Amino acid sequence: MKKFVLIVIALFCLTGISFGQFTLGFKAGYNGNKLATSLSSVESHYGNGFHIGIFTRVGKRLYFAPELIYTFSGGAFTNDSTDGTWTKQKFTVGSLDIPLLAGFKIINSSFLKWRVELGPVASFVVNKKVKNFNDLTGPVESASFNTANWMIMAGTGIDFLFITLDIRYEYAFSSLIKDAANYNFDTHNNFIMVSLGFKLMGNE
Repeated sequence: MKKFVLIVIALFCLTGISFGQFTLGFKAGYNGNKLATSLSSVESHYGNGFHIGIFTRVGKRLYFAPELIYTFSGGAFTNDSTDGTWTKQKFTVGSLDIPLLAGFKIINSSFLKWRVELGPVASFVVNKKVKNFNDLTGPVESASFNTANWMIMAGTGIDFLFITLDIRYEYAFSSLIKDAANYNFDTHNNFIMVSLGFKLMGNE
């Protein structure tokens, strides 16, 4: 994973040098998520978290926008086990996310830009924690999380001079949690994300 991240960062730099129209910035914000599952015996609860990272844009009105983001998310399950006992588990997950977005500027003036963006996201779990409640151990363990996951991201954003605001939705294609015990988990970690950012350099 480290090699992959280094390759992506190198591509960021090389792409900016090659195309000339290059913007680099810092962003941070809030994300709300839900570990959605189709199991009727499992009740999912919403989680709150945050994200922080860097963004780049290469191009003019139509542009390529790779990013490198650390995302901290959470959630909880209430499980109806096979013996009729209810257990509750709370999860926290930290992931290194690499969105590879294509964007278009609907409004593209010198002081105001309105953007729409869409693209895939490679997500790598770098830390996770499982907490059990009521002195009962649920079916999910720390080792139950898949390390690599794929998502798709769509959203819109506004730039006012050097300040950026983004609102995005992220849908997971792959299951975050593997099958555990007698549960056939198909768990997708879907996000709503709101970010505030600042352009550090750029000539778009």
